Amino acid sequence: MTSTLTISALTKRFAGVEALSGVSLSLAPGERVALLGHNGAGKSTMMKIILGLIPATSGVVQVCGAAPGSAQARAQVAYLPENAAFHPALTGLEQMRHYLALRGEPVAQALPLLEQVGLGAAARRRIGTYSKGMRQRVGLAQALIGAPRLLVLDEPTSGLDPVSRRDFYALLDGLAARGASILLSSHALTEVEARTDRILILSRGRLVAQGALAELRQQAALPVALHVTPRAGARLDLPGAVAMGCGLHLTCAQSDKLATLARITALGDAVADLEVLPPSLEDLYSHFSQRDGQ
Repeated sequence: MTSTLTISALTKRFAGVEALSGVSLSLAPGERVALLGHNGAGKSTMMKIILGLIPATSGVVQVCGAAPGSAQARAQVAYLPENAAFHPALTGLEQMRHYLALRGEPVAQALPLLEQVGLGAAARRRIGTYSKGMRQRVGLAQALIGAPRLLVLDEPTSGLDPVSRRDFYALLDGLAARGASILLSSHALTEVEARTDRILILSRGRLVAQGALAELRQQAALPVALHVTPRAGARLDLPGAVAMGCGLHLTCAQSDKLATLARITALGDAVADLEVLPPSLEDLYSHFSQRDGQ
C-alpha cells in the first residue's frame, strides 16, 4: 500500500536552532494519526514543511508521491488551521462557492459539502452569526474540496463544545473510512486517545515515540492500576493495597498484571467489582517527554 505521507530523516534549522532533528514517519491511506508535543516541540514546523510553506534543511519528504508544495501535492492535500477565519458578511454557501471557484471546482458542490459537515440548514446564514464550532465546520468543508488524500489538521477542536467535538470526530472517521489519511495535532489527549489509530510524540524536535496506544503502553512499561470494590461486609486481603473510597487501590507492573488479577479473582464472592486502569495517554505523553529531557 502506497504511503500518503513519507518523511525520512527530516531536519530543520532556524539560525542555528534545530527545530526538527532526524524525524522519520509515514502515513497509510485511511490512517488517523495524532501528532502530540509541547509548544515548541516542532509540530507547526513539521506541518509547514508538509504543506510546502517552508523548506526542510535536510531529509526527504514526499506528499502523495510528490514534493511538498508542488502542484501535484497541493491538489491532494488539505489544511485546517486552529482558528479558521472567514468573511463574516458572507453566507456559508457564498464562502464555499468562492473557495470552489478558486480551486476550479464546480460551485454546485457548495451545498453538498456544507451538508456533509452538518451545515446544510445554516448554509444561507451569514458566517458572522455562526458559532466557533460552525466556523470550524466551514473550515472542514473547504478542506474537503477536491476529495484530498491527506488532511493536515492543527488543533481542529479547539474551543468546541463536547457535542461539536464528537460530531467533528465522526466526520473524520467517515473520511478515513473512505481512504483519506489524517494528521491531527492536538493538546486534547483524552480525545485523540480514543479517536486515532496511531500516536506520534515530538519532544524538542525529535520523534521520541510512535505507535498505537497499546504499543506505547508496552514500550513505556508503566504500572497498571487496579481498583477493587469488596462485597458489602466482606474484608479483602490484598497486600500492598491502599484504601480509597469504598474500595482498595493497588498498582502492579505490566508483567505482573495477570498474576495480580488471578489473586483478586481467587477471592471469589468477596469481590463485588474490579476495575483495571491502564496508563492513560496523558501518562504516556508525560513519560516519553520527560525521558527525552534526561
